[in-house]
Amino acid sequence: MNPAHLDDTALARVRTLEAQLGCPLVAYEPESPYAPLTDEQLAQLRRTEAELGVQLLAYRR
Repeated sequence: MNPAHLDDTALARVRTLEAQLGCPLVAYEPESPYAPLTDEQLAQLRRTEAELGVQLLAYRR
């Protein structure tokens, strides 16, 4: 994860929310570590999960 680059307006909104919540916040860029699977790949993963009784996570390389 990488920290988000916020403009002054967005930073002010985060600081306002921090004050309301009473705790510090950290903004990160929205990026996923998971592999982008096709519908067929996802179906195959889910079948394997069901067969093995586990939860599988597919990560990017």
